[in-house]
Amino acid sequence: MLRLTKKADYGLMALKYLAEQASGAGSASEAQSAKDIAQAYHIPPQLLAKILQTLARPGLLVSHAGTNGGYSLARPAHDINAFEVIRAIDGPLFITSCITIHGTCDLHGHCTIKEPLRKVNDSIKDLLSGILIADLIDPTDALTPAAALAGGLVSIAL
Repeated sequence: MLRLTKKADYGLMALKYLAEQASGAGSASEAQSAKDIAQAYHIPPQLLAKILQTLARPGLLVSHAGTNGGYSLARPAHDINAFEVIRAIDGPLFITSCITIHGTCDLHGHCTIKEPLRKVNDSIKDLLSGILIADLIDPTDALTPAAALAGGLVSIAL
């Protein structure tokens, strides 16, 4: 079974929260504190703060300093996909060790499953790339307490 790490799940939840806040505020959204997001989803605040910093590095989030500081989406929610978030947190997605950034494995010349597994890997990447942060929010539930307590988002079983 292929599962997202808790960090990736929390990252997706945080971007969902920020997208909900942005959709409720019109075109411009105020920065949301890591503490508020952590409380909404019952995520350990220190862990979430690290995840949000990780997501700000590749430009998925913007970090705002100061009294009313926090985080906001760097791009509209319909321009950020789940694959970008997962890759920013967990690094490249590979379902086997033969498909890596380090080259080929020891069985390269004799392996009969490398190509089928590459296709599976590519399919998962394409699927996650097709899930937009905007797709995760329900406009009728935005900004309601029930939406904030909705919980996990994505589970992929193979």
